[in-house]
Amino acid sequence: MAKITRNPERTARQILEAATAEFSENGLGGARVDTIAERAKANKRMLYHYYGTKDDLFVAVLENAYSKIRSHELELNLDDLPPLEAVRKIVSYTFNYFVENPEFIRLLNSENLFEASHIKNSKKILDMHSPLVKQIDKVLTRGVDDGVFRSDVDPVQFYISVAALAYFYLSNANTLGAIFGKDLKKKRALKKRLSHIEDMVLGYLRP
Repeated sequence: MAKITRNPERTARQILEAATAEFSENGLGGARVDTIAERAKANKRMLYHYYGTKDDLFVAVLENAYSKIRSHELELNLDDLPPLEAVRKIVSYTFNYFVENPEFIRLLNSENLFEASHIKNSKKILDMHSPLVKQIDKVLTRGVDDGVFRSDVDPVQFYISVAALAYFYLSNANTLGAIFGKDLKKKRALKKRLSHIEDMVLGYLRP
């Protein structure tokens, strides 16, 4: 009889991946622990062993989601680009990250229903200060020095605005598409939206 090899790290990862899919599809309220265990090919006892309660598991999913986006932000290397080009990269990165990771938007939608109570209780997430905000501050300063950007732009407000322009479009693409009779998720539509956001942001930054 073949010996069963246990791999705790792999099991924990499979549970986290299954939970991410279940929470993003059904929200915290609609997600079921039984379904997560089934998707992970694990039993509920192992799920509780590695992550605790359903809410604890949701926190772990959020922590993993934020860890991914923060690690991507560190790879932008905006210091190597002229200010105008750097802003375009910030906008395109933010928009495309949301496009390529729709589960992140759905997880945030679910967490907002709970008034960010899980994020507030996660020291790990709160300590993950976005490196992108610091990079934005440096880009804006360089743009002011070069005379291409206005001097009164708050980097945090800028970050929120760029994210909002991408987030609202993508999180409401189905309803907006139904209202305006367009498929806003088509490649051409996404490209047009990204160009529009870039124009809006750069227009705002003009001195």
